[in-house]
Amino acid sequence: MTARTTLTPDRRLLRAASSERYAREGWLPLAMEDGVVTVATSSPLVGRRRSRVEAEIGAPIRVRTVSQRDLIAAYMSVYGAEVADLAADGLYRKNPAMSARHVLSRGQVVALVVALVVIAAAAVLWPLVTLMVVVGVASVIFLASTLFKFEVALRGSRFDLVDRVTAEEVAALDDAELPIYTVLVPVFREARVVGRLVDNLGRLDYPADRLEVIILVEEEDDETREAIARSEPPENFVILTIPKGAPQTKPRACNAGLEVARGEYLVIYDAEDAPEPDQLKKTVVAFQRSDPSTVVMQAALNYFNARENVLTRMFSLEYSYWFDYMLTGLDVADLPIPLGGTSNHFRTAALRELGGWDPYNVTEDADLGIRASALGYRVGVVNSTTMEEATSRMGIFVGQRSRWIKGYMQTALVHARQPLRLARTIGLRRFASFALLIGGTPVTFLGVLPFTALTVVAFFIPWDQLSVAFPAVVFWVCLLNFLIGNGLMVYLNMMGPYKRGTFWLVAWALLNPVYWILHSLAAYKALWQLITKPHYWEKTEHGLSEFDERAAAFA
Repeated sequence: MTARTTLTPDRRLLRAASSERYAREGWLPLAMEDGVVTVATSSPLVGRRRSRVEAEIGAPIRVRTVSQRDLIAAYMSVYGAEVADLAADGLYRKNPAMSARHVLSRGQVVALVVALVVIAAAAVLWPLVTLMVVVGVASVIFLASTLFKFEVALRGSRFDLVDRVTAEEVAALDDAELPIYTVLVPVFREARVVGRLVDNLGRLDYPADRLEVIILVEEEDDETREAIARSEPPENFVILTIPKGAPQTKPRACNAGLEVARGEYLVIYDAEDAPEPDQLKKTVVAFQRSDPSTVVMQAALNYFNARENVLTRMFSLEYSYWFDYMLTGLDVADLPIPLGGTSNHFRTAALRELGGWDPYNVTEDADLGIRASALGYRVGVVNSTTMEEATSRMGIFVGQRSRWIKGYMQTALVHARQPLRLARTIGLRRFASFALLIGGTPVTFLGVLPFTALTVVAFFIPWDQLSVAFPAVVFWVCLLNFLIGNGLMVYLNMMGPYKRGTFWLVAWALLNPVYWILHSLAAYKALWQLITKPHYWEKTEHGLSEFDERAAAFA
């Protein structure tokens, strides 16, 4: 990394009305001498652009060319506290009902208390009946959610809505006419992998003068910052230090990056990601041929270490079915799509209109997808793949999944605060989809352990003893629902490898019931954390795999 030039803006020259545009437009007033203002700029300041800046400053200007890296550092030295405040609470101030800052609204608290009192009273007065009703309702939700996913995935299997961009279309692009593209990479305690990250992003086929890579590093994370410096990133890589603050989450860091992003388009990558080199150009073409209502393009995700162990194989099966069938099925049915956490390509203006990410929601991607859908926006899928590292260790996996499931719980609670209004806005069909996918998924996972226990018990306890607690019809309906649900998910996971040609994974789908037990453990951890520390971000450690993504990627 080259030595940084220290820029010290004269605060008397800064205008509050212009503050959010300084970094986004790449200019900043520095000092005035003899009536002339020196303006730092990271891009040419000529013609109408120069005239507009002079008019805004109210004085003739002298241009000083600097790197965007230096300009953002100077900007943050003045506006860092404001950026941090907006990153944390901008959405909450704009639309409190859409923020997970408060887990439950007042109405939800009242409804929950009433429901618990009614259930407790019923359990005292009619214990067996109450038990049967609770188990029966959970069984119906379990099967309904599973059937919904099965139907959507089957529908998706009949279509291929991926916005296919050919190599010829990519080659036809004129580099001089490409829009500025911003890449946001939130990292925290990722010193182990940032060197590889710089290499991976350095392979992106996009002109350097139009590519802005912003690596978002928490203020106290000196180890990662030093590792980035040792990797000697190119000049168009900007290291943005996120000021200390709460909540300390990935979406808060991304919101800070959004505040200074210059790109017409913007993409999120995680620290371990290896996107295909032409992914940005493919996405530009895909956006150019789509209508303005398509504000997000989702690239597919896959794992370079799928063969590492049983857990990574199950991870790969799940992602194959999700990205190749579920997303397509949701899209063709015009249903809300929860985004993945990485390789989401946005129209930056639309992302700002949506209020950015909710820093209090630990699955900010899913929440943003639902919020975009509620406003009538659409999500496209582009034919490009980003290789990631699948979690290969059990403890880390349960922690990661508990965060994801907790985020689904948060998203369900946030968007159900005004259920009638939401149903009127998006329609009953899409509301039902939201309820079954976002609300039903955590409930399904919570039901796996008790239903598994019930299934095991059925083989070891004589029926005359078991029927004391469960009438035959209740027991067999619940057992049938559980077995059908597991069978459907095994089938869906077997479908996953077909579009990708990874047929060696098919047989591993038989282990899906065991995989779901891990999810159930994570769901109970998520529920506990939702109560005790709802905004805690369960960090997923990367760089533990011994597999080389370059050897496995894009094979």
